[in-house]
Amino acid sequence: MALNVVIASPEVVPFAKTGGLADVAGSLPHALKRLGCKVSVFMPLYREIREKGVEMEATGVEVTVPLGRRTLTGKVCRGETDGIPVYFIKRDEFFDRSYLYGTPEGDYFDNLERFTFFSRAVLEAIKVDKLGVKADIIHCHDWQSALIPAYIKDIYKNSFPGTKTVFTIHNIAYQGLFPYYLFSYTGLSGKLFSMEGMEFWGKINLLKAGIVFSDIVTTVSEGYSKEIQTAEYGYGLEGVLKSRQKHLYGVLNGVDYTHWNPATDELIPARYSLKDLKGKKACKKELIKEFSLKIKTTEPLVGIISRLADQKGFDILADAMEDIMKLDIGMVVLGTGEKKYHRLFEELARLHPERLGVKITFDNAMAHRIEAGCDMFLMPSKYEPCGLNQIYSLRYGTIPVVRATGGLDDTIRDYKGGLGNGFKFREYSKRALVEKFKEAVGVYKDKKAWEALREKAMKEDYSWERSAKRYLELYDSALGTEATAPVRAKK
Repeated sequence: MALNVVIASPEVVPFAKTGGLADVAGSLPHALKRLGCKVSVFMPLYREIREKGVEMEATGVEVTVPLGRRTLTGKVCRGETDGIPVYFIKRDEFFDRSYLYGTPEGDYFDNLERFTFFSRAVLEAIKVDKLGVKADIIHCHDWQSALIPAYIKDIYKNSFPGTKTVFTIHNIAYQGLFPYYLFSYTGLSGKLFSMEGMEFWGKINLLKAGIVFSDIVTTVSEGYSKEIQTAEYGYGLEGVLKSRQKHLYGVLNGVDYTHWNPATDELIPARYSLKDLKGKKACKKELIKEFSLKIKTTEPLVGIISRLADQKGFDILADAMEDIMKLDIGMVVLGTGEKKYHRLFEELARLHPERLGVKITFDNAMAHRIEAGCDMFLMPSKYEPCGLNQIYSLRYGTIPVVRATGGLDDTIRDYKGGLGNGFKFREYSKRALVEKFKEAVGVYKDKKAWEALREKAMKEDYSWERSAKRYLELYDSALGTEATAPVRAKK
């Protein structure tokens, strides 16, 4: 019998995205389907989804959600992605906005109400027979859906007696913290607002609710699952995570090679493969032109595609830029985020107009062109739960230069005379970053060594099948069964 899996996520590719969470929530369902699962996806109906003209239909289902002193209704619309049903929770008061979680000035003031409504609406929708959705497992992602495990252990326990929950932490720094006086909006029993529950220094902590009340907790890499149990990376929840250590697992994100493959990528100027790399040279030439750089095509070109935030290591990069620019390289940057980093990169581009190109935006097609046109890809992150761009880069023959943390440490092996698939430094400092860059540039100048490194990188396989098999094992563990799907990962 097929396992019924519901994915509940605040963002899903190709409908709405702010980060890697959307890529995971968009790709995992397809991998699970290929392994024999019956998968349904739930997400909010944001304005940008309608602006994209996503095809969907009204299901005729309305859900009623108590929210504090109000009782609100929401509609359920149905779309699909490659045969997988996607149910959009519609309530314009909460989701018809320009941004998903907040403006550049800060988070929306009513995020607790917005995602409490979403979490309860998902459960109410599953209860409606007309939709035909069944849930052996509800797989929840990040704080925006973290109330679902709490609801199933509390006021919905009779409605979902056999349903188990898996909760994935994509970035523990984002926890969904709110004043305690808003707790009544959740409708949960008062006993859940306690030190053993979702109370955190007198506040509501939605991420903590997901950790405490789910049956299985996962993070997006093995390295990150260990890091978040330490004071340095746990953001105050390290003790809670240690208490759930037996139910905490790291599952490395996979990537969807149907979208990220230079041999088939329709978003790049010229396609290429390991057997024929002429297209990569053409992509580099076009990228240099697109960013109006004045570098030679024989000089290394470095790419950055990132959310511009403290986490991503831009403080040490700013200190290192003068030394890096002296290495006769070019660099292109694509991303949005904190305004201080907008200003930083705009100023750096003004100082190095011939070698540094900056686009303060997010453009998926441009992201593909950067992956294809660059020789190296830089990720000097202070911490990185998983990271996807370093994995995309491997397939595109764009050699990662990364700091050894979280998923970057799990996926990138340091060059060390030809043994690794990229370049990796451990100390979080300008010195370590510059030294590793010098090493990478030195290897780049050795044509034979660089070709061998690029070949090794392009042969790496981080497809979703391996990760999806591991999730199936964990679903089985939560359900206490070993026979819910036809394919199992090897121990």
